[in-house]
Amino acid sequence: MPDAQPPDGPSEGETGSPGPSSPAGPSPAGPSPTDRAVPAPAPARRPRRRALIEWAAVIAVAVIAALALRSFVVQPYYIPSGSMEPTLKIGDKVLVDKLSYHLHGVHRGDVIVFNKPPAFNSPGVKDLIKRVIGLPGETISASGGQVYIDGKLLAQPWLPKLHSYTANFGPVHIPQGDYFVMGDNRGDSDDSRFQLGPIPRNLIVGRAFLLWWPLGHFGTL
Repeated sequence: MPDAQPPDGPSEGETGSPGPSSPAGPSPAGPSPTDRAVPAPAPARRPRRRALIEWAAVIAVAVIAALALRSFVVQPYYIPSGSMEPTLKIGDKVLVDKLSYHLHGVHRGDVIVFNKPPAFNSPGVKDLIKRVIGLPGETISASGGQVYIDGKLLAQPWLPKLHSYTANFGPVHIPQGDYFVMGDNRGDSDDSRFQLGPIPRNLIVGRAFLLWWPLGHFGTL
């Protein structure tokens, strides 16, 4: 088949001028059928049932993706108490990264969410949020309002100086695989200094990385 076709015209063996029996001008019988306008065919409509099935599949995939995201990657939490003030206030909402600790270790200064330890006897509490202060194998203590790790003064840039005072405790040796956590509100926080004790790694849900509500406090943690 040729790449291009010429416009319609006289076929081979015909001439372009009318013969003696064909007077010039329009045919008295009117326009030929090929001169009439023919409506374009209507686009085919998909069956309604097929469209419903496609929408149901899209919704199902979206729901499964949202559940997977919440279960394995990121989960929202709200703050029910003042134990993390001034960093987090009652009613604040945070996003918790549940994946990164499968890729790297827990760092000092991280704000973490963890499951309630069996020793924490507080009905209705499932998860808690605190800051990691001591790492596995370290010895932690507080004296004169300051925190010490293995006898060395700990800098705490995450806390305003006014809120960094910590009542004396310890020394406490942190077992391997455990983490010593404290609330930023050192005067009103049930944490590793008291009945919680050091937190086993397997209780950690993830790292709170973003304060997203209220919008006026929006920022990373």
